Amino acid sequence: MAKVMLYKIKWALSAFFLSFFCASLKLPGYFAFPLFSKGLKRVSIGKYVRIYPHLRIETHGEGNITIEDCVSIAQNVHITSGSNVLISKDSVILANSFITSIDHDYKDINLQMSKQPYLCKDTIIGRNCFIGMGVSILAGTTLGEHTIVGANSVVRGVFPSYCVIAGAPARVIKKYCHETKEWLSVNKSMVDSD
Repeated sequence: MAKVMLYKIKWALSAFFLSFFCASLKLPGYFAFPLFSKGLKRVSIGKYVRIYPHLRIETHGEGNITIEDCVSIAQNVHITSGSNVLISKDSVILANSFITSIDHDYKDINLQMSKQPYLCKDTIIGRNCFIGMGVSILAGTTLGEHTIVGANSVVRGVFPSYCVIAGAPARVIKKYCHETKEWLSVNKSMVDSD
């Protein structure tokens, strides 16, 4: 118990230290180091945010990252933005996941891949979402409120609230029925007709 409390104090002090470098960082909350960052002055973080070790968070050009209140981000997560990335309140992101608003162009075959321009589209994680381990959320994705993303999914597109998505590429596999208060499996034809 005492050891856990020491970690929390250390993480709270880390958050206080980082608050001088971010666009805004509301306390209380905690960060665990090590942390790799680029462009923290374009990162806004709400209250009660918990960020575990080995976060890589970076903004490029006009990119912004907003992490709202009560978000939990596990270890080894990479978040990068060239436009806007919003992680809405109460969401959970498990380890080894990747969230971006950047695609790399590849059309000019006479130009090195690392010198190709960025293609940026806003990425939005809705309120109270759960992102499983090893998920990649690609540029231009919007997740509705209370969307559950299965482990190792590759996500691009717009997904409704109250659904479970999984796969590579991810697709809706369950929806919540408010009338019966249960999660119901869906088949592809049901999803396409919505």
